[in-house]
This record gives sequence, C-alpha cells and structure tokens, in this order.
Amino acid sequence: MKILIAEDDPLYSKMLESMLVKWGYEVITCSDGFRAWEILTSENAPKFVILDWMMPGMEGIEVCRKVRENIKDTYVYILMLTAKAEVKDIIEGMESGADDYLTKPFNANELKVRLMAGRRILEMQEELISSREALRIMATRDALTGLLNHVAIVDALGRRLVQTTREKTPVGIVMADLDYFKNINDTFGHLVGDAVLRETAKRLQLLARPYDDIGRYGGEEFLVVLPGCNLEDTVNYAKRLRECIQENAVRTNGANIPLTISIGATASVDGKATDVDTIIHTADNALYRAKNNGRNRVEFTTHEES
Repeated sequence: MKILIAEDDPLYSKMLESMLVKWGYEVITCSDGFRAWEILTSENAPKFVILDWMMPGMEGIEVCRKVRENIKDTYVYILMLTAKAEVKDIIEGMESGADDYLTKPFNANELKVRLMAGRRILEMQEELISSREALRIMATRDALTGLLNHVAIVDALGRRLVQTTREKTPVGIVMADLDYFKNINDTFGHLVGDAVLRETAKRLQLLARPYDDIGRYGGEEFLVVLPGCNLEDTVNYAKRLRECIQENAVRTNGANIPLTISIGATASVDGKATDVDTIIHTADNALYRAKNNGRNRVEFTTHEES
C-alpha cells in the first residue's frame, strides 16, 4: 500500500519513512501542506496519508478539510499527527475530517496498529466498491451476451436524445432481428441458440465505435444507438452489419450455422426533439418492413413516414 507522509520535521519524517518501509509500505514524503494537496489530487494518488498538523504553506487540518470537500471519487484515510494533545484539539482534528489521531512523541507499536486499522478500512471500502460495481453490471447488462439489457439500452437512448436536442446533432437508431432464430433453437437446441446470440453480440461490438450504445432489446432483437450519425450514416452502418452477419456462419458444436439478419434504421433530425417511444416505433416500422419484404435486408424509415 502507498502512504503519503506529510511532515515538515526532517527527523520525524525520516523516522516515519524508515518504519513504514520496514513494515512493507510504499512511501512518498513531502514537507508542506501545498505539496501534500498536490500529491493527493494527482493521478494514482495514495489513499492513506499521515498528515502533520503544523506545516508551512497549508496546515494539515486545512489539507484535511480540502480532501473531504473535494475528493469524492475515492476515500482518503487520514491519520493526523501532532504535538497537540488537548481534547479540544482532538475534536477539531476529527471534525475537520481526520480518521484517526496520534500525538507526538508516538510509540512505534501504536503507529503500526493504527496503520493496520486504516488499511483494513480501506480494503473494506475497496471490497464494497467492487461489490457495488458488480451489482451495477448485473442490473444493466444482459447476462447471456454482456450487452446492455432492455432497460439500460432504452435509458441510454433517452440520454442520447437529450444530448442531440441540446447539441443539435443527429443520433442514429438501428433495430436488428436475427432471421428464423426459432428454427435454430428447434433444430440445434437452446445451447446452440445461446452461442449464436453471443456471437451476434460480438459482431455488433466489433463494428461499433467505443461510444456507441448496444443492447439486447429482447429475445433475438438488438438495439444500437449511434451518436452523431444521420440517416445516411446509420443506413451504411446497418448494411455493414447485415453483411457481417450473413458472410460469416457461426461454428458451434461441429456445425456451421448460416445467419441472416433483418434491420430497420432511422435517425433523429439534427436538433429536433423526439421521444424514446416515437423513435423506437419509427425504427420498428422499418424492421417490420424488412421482415415483410423477404428478410436479410435493411430498410429505413424517416419520422415523416412513421
């Protein structure tokens, strides 16, 4: 673990550094509050700081307040180190946002225990963050394909429509549905059908830009949101997707399974407000026309035609 020692007394600084290195910590040192604040707001900043109260430039207690007011994306554990030992000083230090308090001169074993306690708290926080991220992924991702699930892709579309209205830029919408997917399940079984859906998701991701939104809308139907794409751009993307699906059979369980896909495309007019239901309905109209006109094709629909 990386620890910042912010201490202006060279003797205490060197002693702390020696102890922490011996106990297996990676140590960064500085001797004034301004430098401590710079380090704590830099990239890959330490999450643990031993902060002396009395320092030149900016006192430790002010650094502590700035950390609590400004650093929100991660937690910094602060062990305040000072010669002040009165109750009112301890209260002031803790109210400023310090997690723990150690007075000079300190006992090495006591410092070691305080460091262990702080480290456990930071490790518990990391576990909570990991668990929260896992829950977020479970709530927004389709378990089979890894794409955004129905709710998440519709939410993403809603945000893109707000953006396109604000910035007066277009957004393209593609609704794609695998052709005769029920026949694949009936002929080869649902496990093969699942493999086909996963492979389709991979191809969707392969063609997408990093900032495109891709979701499994339901069953074998997929929704792709293309920020900045007008209708011509969106139709061209849809054509590339249709070719990518058709030209590469899915090989699974020793069988080559040919695939085709029907696609409906539409796009918002630059800066013209529209709602999620309307634009999805417009793309659906194009998709239904692609199905009715023989499948394995791209159709597009403008808002005026929907």
